[in-house]
Amino acid sequence: MTDPDDTEASLIAERARTSELIESMSARLASVIEATADSAFDDEHDPEGTTLAVERGQLVAQLERSRVRLEEIDAALERLGRGAYGRCETCGEEIGAERLEVLPAARQCVRCAAKNPSRRW
Repeated sequence: MTDPDDTEASLIAERARTSELIESMSARLASVIEATADSAFDDEHDPEGTTLAVERGQLVAQLERSRVRLEEIDAALERLGRGAYGRCETCGEEIGAERLEVLPAARQCVRCAAKNPSRRW
């Protein structure tokens, strides 16, 4: 298991990056929504690229994923605080350091996560 202080610092840094990303995407989404409010704007025939509707849809999906990630990071910080970080919530075994390095908010070991592929963490 890694040093709890290092883990906490890493999770806090990841939380800050995720929060900044959410803020940035929210601002971009607001500008896209504002652009679509202009009834004279015809983005369906815009030769410059994707339509604003497509961009809006992509931003909404990215925002949702980022918000879920933020919730998972907060849950990982909570587990760290109560001494349960790094233990699989399903089987109770230790989650491998390699997995935690890739997915610091992981709730399950690789074996249990493989049994439930619909759950990302």
